[in-house]
Amino acid sequence: MADAPSDAATGAQADDSLPMASGHHGHDEKAVLKLAVGAIGIVFGDIGTSPLYAFRETFAGHHKLTMDPDHILGVVSLMFWSMMLVVTLKYVTIIMRADNKGEGGSLALLALISGRTKTQRWSRGIIMLGVFATSLFYGDSMITPAVSVLSAVEGLAVVNPALSNLIVPIAVVILVGLFAIQRGGTHRVAALFGPIMMTYFLCISVLGLISIWYTPGILYAFNPYWAVKFFMIDSMAAFLALGSVVLAVTGAEALYADMGHFGRKPIRVSWLFFVLPALMMNYMGQGALLFREGITALDSPFYNLAPVWFQLPLVGIATMAAIIASQAVISGAFSVTQQAIQLGFMPRLRIAHTSASTAGQIYIPLVNWGLMIMVILLVLTFQNSSSLTSAYGIAVTGAMLIDTVLLTVLILRLWKWHPLWAGLLLSIFYIVDGAYFAANMTKIPDGGWFPLLVGLIIFTLLTTWSKGRKLMMDRMREAAMPIPIFVASAANSAVRVPGTAVFMTSTPEGVPHALLHNLKHNKVLHERVILLTVKIVDEPFVDENVRCKLEDLGRGFFRLVLKYGFMQEPDVPAALRDVTGCGAEFKMMETSFFLARQTLLPSARPGMPIWREKIFAWMLRNAESAMEFFRLPTNRVVELGSQVEI
Repeated sequence: MADAPSDAATGAQADDSLPMASGHHGHDEKAVLKLAVGAIGIVFGDIGTSPLYAFRETFAGHHKLTMDPDHILGVVSLMFWSMMLVVTLKYVTIIMRADNKGEGGSLALLALISGRTKTQRWSRGIIMLGVFATSLFYGDSMITPAVSVLSAVEGLAVVNPALSNLIVPIAVVILVGLFAIQRGGTHRVAALFGPIMMTYFLCISVLGLISIWYTPGILYAFNPYWAVKFFMIDSMAAFLALGSVVLAVTGAEALYADMGHFGRKPIRVSWLFFVLPALMMNYMGQGALLFREGITALDSPFYNLAPVWFQLPLVGIATMAAIIASQAVISGAFSVTQQAIQLGFMPRLRIAHTSASTAGQIYIPLVNWGLMIMVILLVLTFQNSSSLTSAYGIAVTGAMLIDTVLLTVLILRLWKWHPLWAGLLLSIFYIVDGAYFAANMTKIPDGGWFPLLVGLIIFTLLTTWSKGRKLMMDRMREAAMPIPIFVASAANSAVRVPGTAVFMTSTPEGVPHALLHNLKHNKVLHERVILLTVKIVDEPFVDENVRCKLEDLGRGFFRLVLKYGFMQEPDVPAALRDVTGCGAEFKMMETSFFLARQTLLPSARPGMPIWREKIFAWMLRNAESAMEFFRLPTNRVVELGSQVEI
């Protein structure tokens, strides 16, 4: 997985993402506070907008609950302890310790684990699980914008029921506008995310606190006894309710995935001292409201917390929060796609940079417009957030369960914790995650099939590309001529012409096909010939001083390997300018780049089923040109075709 030579990514970790390393305590506190505010705007949008629908769906969803004190206290208690066990303990306290040189997320964790367990028999199974978790994320990234924006705009029906018919059109317009602005970059409005989300969290905190003031008995929900009692008095209803309760922790993985942008400490500070208290005050406030008003408040306990005069402004604030939550998911889809390309699970795609100052601000047109089409279709198909929540949850709980499997390998194999303590902790996580996943499986007939179908399709594409590339490179290695034999024969027989020729090759062994074709048809060799391979390693970043590995093959031939991390973007001309030890410095106007474009042929010994070969061939044809991907000068590139059987 580490040797993905033709895949690139971007996304630089800010130098101040871990400001705690500085020795100036006062400066550190200010830096941490600044990053904590930024994290509130970017990291917590998804989990922060859950109060819009999570509590309502637990009582009014497909598996309705009796609205009595035992059930209300039981649900609120389940939500609180879910946030404590899943978010606070599992992600914030433990998984965030598993950084891959500062970077987090399922693919970063997968790269960290697979890089150290390659010799284990079960390592391929772990890789497949990590890839499936990534595939499920795409289903989640389609549902999150739809359910967040719809549930926010539905507040209009609370303000004025006559506006109900405008909810879907307004949601569609907002979503189309959101995806349309991605092309120009969001760095200009990103500065507003933190203050808007802080305003949102303060509003829901105050509204919840006022409701708690009138009904303080809801505070008993902090006691886990009420969660246990819920299962004792109505075990089946409690189990089914988990399918909606888990909506309160959707977005937990964002804390880990965005660790590279903000650092571990700022995210922890934001969660423990601001976001978690705000969410719990609101959920408890909604529970207290149901205590007082019962079913009359159930159409939208979130908006019914607000006095009538504040409901319309709250719709505006919640809609902006939903847009920010959707933006975070869209940006996450770009980032995950970029990492998947680098790690060899996706073909090259066109990646545009939308900010000159922030390397992580990227835009991938194919992902953007594909997501937009699917999100709009979801809104038009399901029509309301309540129906959409039936499809929501399976992708999230599936990814959480897979994260627990990856965490098991991490704790036992890499960190080597004591088996007793590790077993006790992991047992808790497996019970909780397994129960949530099982409860969400009951949603499959009502829409839960959608994220599973999306995940299965994406998983098939990712694994087909990975397998196809491996087969293709193996076949090319088999047919490759040993380089010493080629150098000895070609150097004496071919005419040498001035200049430098760089032959891009995916394998650092043998003679590139493009070089053989060039010699066969043009019958010349340049004075300096560079056989160049770009490798992607299982680390997010590679220092420039260890990027280049140069080998002198004699008679003007050199083997050059450039190494990049999976969060970096290869820039071949920039790297060549720093190469020494192979003659004069590289001048782009005197350098020609030769690329091979493979055409697949049917094989007598196929390595994949024919339908997968056809999918791979289609992906190969539609991959982004290596010229743009590696930033090669357009007027210095020569492409030569070759045929490969897989």
